[in-house]
Amino acid sequence: MKKIEVWLKRAVWIAAACAVLALAWLVTYATSELAPPRTPLQFSVQHGASLRSVARQLTEAGVLREPLGFVVLARLLGKAGSIKAGNYEIPGGITPYALLAKLTQGDYTQDGITFVEGWTFRQVRKALDEHRALRHDTAGLSDAEILRRLGIDLPSLEGLFFPDTYFFSNGASDFTILKRAHALMQSQLAAQWANRAPELPLASPYEALILASIIEKETGAAGERALIAAVFVNRLRLGMKLQTDPAVIYGMGERFDGNLRKRDLVTDTPYNTYVREGLPPTPIAMPGLESLGAAVNPAKSDALYFVSRGNGTSHFSSTLAEHNRAVTKYQKPGQPQR
Repeated sequence: MKKIEVWLKRAVWIAAACAVLALAWLVTYATSELAPPRTPLQFSVQHGASLRSVARQLTEAGVLREPLGFVVLARLLGKAGSIKAGNYEIPGGITPYALLAKLTQGDYTQDGITFVEGWTFRQVRKALDEHRALRHDTAGLSDAEILRRLGIDLPSLEGLFFPDTYFFSNGASDFTILKRAHALMQSQLAAQWANRAPELPLASPYEALILASIIEKETGAAGERALIAAVFVNRLRLGMKLQTDPAVIYGMGERFDGNLRKRDLVTDTPYNTYVREGLPPTPIAMPGLESLGAAVNPAKSDALYFVSRGNGTSHFSSTLAEHNRAVTKYQKPGQPQR
């Protein structure tokens, strides 16, 4: 009986000693300073990642010396199932305890995606599809289905999203980004339309959006947007064809090989503004704020023509004779005239 009591006491003492050692290790490990190979270090936790896989990733990234200690720490603190997906920035001097708190509290940095002025919706979709932090709910859907799900009653998605950088949490739906970009375009367009110049030959904000998209694609020098807008507005007032190459190219779709030929300018499509009068049926790209502003407040000019000087700027003319002289001066023979 005494032997049993002795062994029990020894077991209790051993257990107590182990507990003290474990607590000492826990405190020492949890408060020790980690030394990432660079700071701040970017680190991503994917959806569904286990504690062990995250610890291995951190070890491979050079944040942890080995994964086991971090796993044990998380389990002892009851945090093994609380790690949240996201992109994190790990600063220098962080401790395992602080790192665990960051990962379990979701103290992550936001992801971002940028839509560029002049992009088509095809380019927008490509950027969304290739962004690893987004949930790709639009994948495989037709443009018509995306229009329906966004609740937009228009013939095309083209030009409906404002070019900007949109920040989001890891795993957000690409539909969320599109809704935000569409809402921002609507508000920017409404504000510009409310301050439009009098007697514009535009019947609606949507027509202003179409014109702005053409201005966006035609502009080489940012300071010329209002003059380019004036050319197109003057032509619309006079009933002249717009004769804008970017619209023709857009209408060609995948047939465009980088060269615009004379036969392309006489082939009838809804977007061939050399053949058809007025605006094309939809925008041809995403216009930025400056192009939206130029479309509804063009420069005061009687210009009806412009031609590229070859250096990013354009020469503007009010008569065909002056324009033809500028074409002879600045363009190679055989290039299309406007």
